[in-house]
Amino acid sequence: MKKSKKIKKEVLKNLLCKKDAQKIVDAENFERVTVSFYKYIEIKDTQKMRDNLWRAWSKLNCFGRIYIATEGINAQMSVPEHNWEQFKKELYAISEFDNVPFKIGIIQDSKSFWKLAITVKKNIVADGLEFGEYDIENIGKHLTAADFNAAMNNPETVVVDMRNQYESEIGHFDGAMCHDVDTFRDQLPMVADDIADKKHKKLLLYCTGGIRCEKASAYFKGKGFTDVNQLHGGVIAYKHQVEEQGLENKFLGSNYVFDGRDKENIGGQIISHCHQCGELSDRHVNCKNKSCNLLFLQCEKCAEKMTTACSKKCKRVASWSDEKQKKYYRKHSTGSQKQFSKSLRPKQSLAKKSPIKKFISLFK
Repeated sequence: MKKSKKIKKEVLKNLLCKKDAQKIVDAENFERVTVSFYKYIEIKDTQKMRDNLWRAWSKLNCFGRIYIATEGINAQMSVPEHNWEQFKKELYAISEFDNVPFKIGIIQDSKSFWKLAITVKKNIVADGLEFGEYDIENIGKHLTAADFNAAMNNPETVVVDMRNQYESEIGHFDGAMCHDVDTFRDQLPMVADDIADKKHKKLLLYCTGGIRCEKASAYFKGKGFTDVNQLHGGVIAYKHQVEEQGLENKFLGSNYVFDGRDKENIGGQIISHCHQCGELSDRHVNCKNKSCNLLFLQCEKCAEKMTTACSKKCKRVASWSDEKQKKYYRKHSTGSQKQFSKSLRPKQSLAKKSPIKKFISLFK
């Protein structure tokens, strides 16, 4: 009796560990294009779309972090420069994504991503809203960089940063409202409450690439705001237009990006401070103690002194063997994570006992 041949199952995910993936990228002898794009469009079979994109982009050696949902696509990617035209041709050939606008990274770096990860999600941006709370087709007016600058010159205009606090901390538009939140879902109702008495004023919204503002503008219009506007293409597009058209730059500091580059400096200045010594710094790191993993600002000197830890206790934990750290993580990670938010921003100088200093004092 003949034995039936085993059918090899198609693997549609990256199986390399980060270390091995980084080695491959480091050995590359070509340039990559860092690009982001999104589109709100109905995708009926999200899993099929996800798998088809994986096959196509794997062949083109693309990396990135992509979310697929029934409401559309949200992608941040690294595409080999020599495959760029083919990438665009194949993407535009998909009816749902025909002529989707690209936001090209301001600062190009081959190490923006290390692998390809495409995930099916409930939403392409987690907003925490129930179906019917907003009409995604009823969005605010798209503004160019020039339009946005002109609107900002009116002192009655309300400018709101729709990004999280660890993003706005290192860079924001001059005079914008920035909220101490870690998630978009927390920010939406908070902003609505803060500006509830300004429903008839001109509202300007901005974010990194524009995707959060699409939902935010629809949400605020649903709340009764009459003059809702958004920076089309976000801070990324703003920077390009400012340079190409010779416009005044009203963005202070750096633009936080969600890839290996960490940030893109916009105006040449640094406006944020190291959470440990108070020196100017826009360098985000995660605490080396994996049980903590706090995202915070740390300058190069403090990183060397503290071995990229946020506190003396975390520095000690991070020095332990891998096995001992794993045991500590299993015991403490869940409880520890509840003691602080994803990130912390000092509201005062360190000399005046900022929240980060108070936090660190807990572990001395």
